[in-house]
Amino acid sequence: MLWAALLLAATPFRPLRDGVDYAELKFSAGATLHVVRIDPDRAPLELALSSRDGKGKRTAKQWADERNFIVTLNAGMFETDHRSNTGRLVDGEHENNAAWKSAYQSVLVLNPKKPKLPSAQIVDLDAPGSKELINQYGSMVQNLRLIKGAGTSVWKKNGRAWSEAAIAQDAQGHILFLFTRAPFQMAEWNEKLLALPLGVVRAFHVEGGPEASLSIHASDVTLDACGSYETGFVEDERNAEQWALPNVIGVKR
Repeated sequence: MLWAALLLAATPFRPLRDGVDYAELKFSAGATLHVVRIDPDRAPLELALSSRDGKGKRTAKQWADERNFIVTLNAGMFETDHRSNTGRLVDGEHENNAAWKSAYQSVLVLNPKKPKLPSAQIVDLDAPGSKELINQYGSMVQNLRLIKGAGTSVWKKNGRAWSEAAIAQDAQGHILFLFTRAPFQMAEWNEKLLALPLGVVRAFHVEGGPEASLSIHASDVTLDACGSYETGFVEDERNAEQWALPNVIGVKR
């Protein structure tokens, strides 16, 4: 544990604002993992939803400019209506998708209803007491699980690879926004992520291929990253622009 803590402390994070840090880590030869580490008690997460404002899809950069986000990531995959998250997505009184998706076992919960609860956390739906815990929060987004607590990959190799955007939680309760443009099978991606000194205990997928997006707009970091490769969809690296998204999650500048 001491060794892991020392490695984590040595990871080259730089501050973007109070409670938000950023690092570029070597993921494999020629592949970079972009990591935004967020303390949700100091830098609250916020959902931005086109189903609420009625303005349609926007790129992560456009969402960032409009909402004054310092960091912006996909909130999750979306349905063919180009509006609804594929899993449950509720933000206060607004229901983007009220239905639970039985195959998805990860939920990010926000806006606690009771004091002393973490401002945000990832919950495994198959863990004892998960529904009771989720009900103590006012906002939630459900997505496809990659890693369950405490740090166990739930994927096997299946021959499919893609650029990846994901959200994770570390052992200290930070929320991590993660992005790799280089494509990986998720079993390999999980293995590489867990080998890094990030202390990841849970993670879920929010998007793959050309729609995977991460924008950072800080005083000394400007990044508008987009994915490209996805098996059976866009099997090349030519995409150079962010695609428009109906739902994103971000942190105010």
